[in-house]
Amino acid sequence: MELTDFDALSFDCYGTLIDWEAGFLSLLRPWADEHDLAIDDEKLLTTYARHEAETARQYPTAPYPEVLAAAFRATGDELGRPVSEAWQRAFGSSVPDWPAFADSAGALARLAERYRLIIVSNVDRAGFAASNKRLGVTFDAIITAEDVGAYKPAMHHFTELRTRTRQLGIAEGKLLHVAQSLFHDHAPARAAGLPSAWINRRHEAPGWGATPQPSDPYRYDWEFPSMQAFAEAAAL
Repeated sequence: MELTDFDALSFDCYGTLIDWEAGFLSLLRPWADEHDLAIDDEKLLTTYARHEAETARQYPTAPYPEVLAAAFRATGDELGRPVSEAWQRAFGSSVPDWPAFADSAGALARLAERYRLIIVSNVDRAGFAASNKRLGVTFDAIITAEDVGAYKPAMHHFTELRTRTRQLGIAEGKLLHVAQSLFHDHAPARAAGLPSAWINRRHEAPGWGATPQPSDPYRYDWEFPSMQAFAEAAAL
């Protein structure tokens, strides 16, 4: 298939459209510095990412602010430094402050002229509503962890995605999933039988950052270094 054969695009938000690594580090870095913790940003992110994934797996119906706080606390435990309640509250409530990638709003506006747009996100409704103000488009459907009672890479989002696409009248095979995280998105998209495009935001950075290395099989059909590059290819 060609990119332009699709009628709808489903997007992960955090890591793909919103720069969650910048959001995480805006608090993880000053916390580490406060405790004289000799650790670089990459190690901070990979340590935190493991704990967020495990917390989300263990507590699939917990609100995302609670997942953030608990994962931060577990990160501190592993690194041998305390995470005060004040730090936990600040981290748990930080989603509205996370910046969008510079190309996200423009790319989405361009894509919205041709495609139905759907969000498939691991946050709660309130958190996404705040982020959506930075993205500047109206999505045709929004699916959050709060809606489905689970966190990706569990399949709940993708089961609900099939229901929503049918409700929107999108034909089978006409939906492309677009995401950065191989762990959270491309592995379950493969299991769901969905074609996907990888927005490789970390193409110039080593390691896995805030997205754990996937243990389940994954694949993607296209790869792009940015949303701008994807929009240029898909909105011809």
